[in-house]
Amino acid sequence: MRKTARYTLFVVLVIAVAVTIGTLFPRPIWHDGETARTRDILVLSNPIHTDIAIPLDDNTRATFAFLAESGMPLAHPDARWIIFGWGGRAFYLETPTWSDLKPIPVLKAFTVDSAVMHVDVAGDITPNGSSITRFQIGDDGFKRLVGFASDSFATDPNGDRRHIQNAGYGTNDRFFEAKGYFNALIGCNTWTAQALRAAGLRTGLWNPVPKTLLLSLDLYN
Repeated sequence: MRKTARYTLFVVLVIAVAVTIGTLFPRPIWHDGETARTRDILVLSNPIHTDIAIPLDDNTRATFAFLAESGMPLAHPDARWIIFGWGGRAFYLETPTWSDLKPIPVLKAFTVDSAVMHVDVAGDITPNGSSITRFQIGDDGFKRLVGFASDSFATDPNGDRRHIQNAGYGTNDRFFEAKGYFNALIGCNTWTAQALRAAGLRTGLWNPVPKTLLLSLDLYN
């Protein structure tokens, strides 16, 4: 029992140190140098997951035209944002609410699972400082962010994005196959952090949960 307790304490301490270092050490170390930050983006968060909202305009509608082809209302006059999230296939598709939680998706989340992109479209969103946070980035950073999001979708041999049929939480959202593999240590929040770094923002070195990611964003931006 004592050995088990010591081992458990050691694992907890290692995780705590790793999370602390991952939060307090910036990545990249130096700022990207963009000074004219006029493009708004949003980070949407809940206790375990983060998404990125990118404003809809003619360019983003053209870049993500395949979303409209899947039935998403990008051209609706009230549509203002595209919301992107990356995550594990089993957990994402099979757990729309906490009441739907099942053992197998949780097991896959803590081992290895294939990845999917979840995409939604929204109207006006008001930042509230807790679950919705606004950041400003430059034009170059915005282009890199759009490119990063676009490149996260897996494609078939013809170069088409692979829409997952009959999967979604509502009428406006869609799931697509994504590049990469998911686990709890390199998961949705590390994808968000990587996307934000592509946009020219600084994050912590490693941010597996929303709270540490948002803290690092607040510290370094």
